[in-house]
Amino acid sequence: MPSGVEILPSWQDGPTRSAIVEFVEQSSVEGSGGFVPVAERVAAFDNDGTLWVEQPMPPQAPFLLQKLVAQVEADRGLAEVEPYRSIVTQDPEFLAGLARQDPEAVTLFLTGVGRAWEGVAPEAYDAEVRAFVAAYRDARFGKRCTELVYQPMLELFDLLRSHDWRIFVCSGGGRDFMRVIAENTWGILQENVIGSAPEWTYRDGRLVRENVMRGELALGPGKPSHLFARTGRLPRFAAGNGDVDIEMLEVADFGLVIVHDDPEREHAYTAGADQILEVGPQRGWTMASIANDWKSVFIQGATP
Repeated sequence: MPSGVEILPSWQDGPTRSAIVEFVEQSSVEGSGGFVPVAERVAAFDNDGTLWVEQPMPPQAPFLLQKLVAQVEADRGLAEVEPYRSIVTQDPEFLAGLARQDPEAVTLFLTGVGRAWEGVAPEAYDAEVRAFVAAYRDARFGKRCTELVYQPMLELFDLLRSHDWRIFVCSGGGRDFMRVIAENTWGILQENVIGSAPEWTYRDGRLVRENVMRGELALGPGKPSHLFARTGRLPRFAAGNGDVDIEMLEVADFGLVIVHDDPEREHAYTAGADQILEVGPQRGWTMASIANDWKSVFIQGATP
């Protein structure tokens, strides 16, 4: 970090902050036991619940749900088939599966998502995302999803960049949705966003979306697979908060787990994270408690 700039100012002094700082600083000290060659300094972060709020549902979910509901309104016959039936009846098991990013629920959901934007050009899709982000407000905090970004994690980005780490977001969420907001929200280049995505094809003089997924979901084992396909490397630093992030942390030298245990300032829950909360300490991963390790939660001015 530049001289005079405070390191991780929103993090409480303690073992969690110290472990992060020590690893990152040692990574750039040639000859130290923790040295990581510059070319291998790849840091990967989950998005929902790691970089911004994911409760009661990841912000991208209502964007997709409202699109599928509009499809049913235009074609009532869709209400008799999945995933539309579960959406219009608000099936609690299905919606809970989406909230915890259960691969089976997400895969079923994406069959409708693929159809919804089939044949749409990038600029049209991006415009829909921007309109949604501008209008959407979180039910509890009354803020845009881009305001419910975790300030401590942005500070971690700054620390990593100051030591020549390249930062990637690797999420089971839609890659193209995240790319629209990545640069202004996280300061991450669009090409460094990895996620579940459709195929694109150039047809009749323009690029359009296909109703076909590009590879496997970026969940669980799909995360290291997507990261390697994109970078040719596996991450040396990885951060996540859910069971679907375990494999990504397994391949890294340093694993950081965000623990949601602050009902006053954010949320307290373990759904979708039971395994990672159990195995994290066993594997020596650094467990970051929102309640105990963060002085503040959201970006400046977002919430009280």
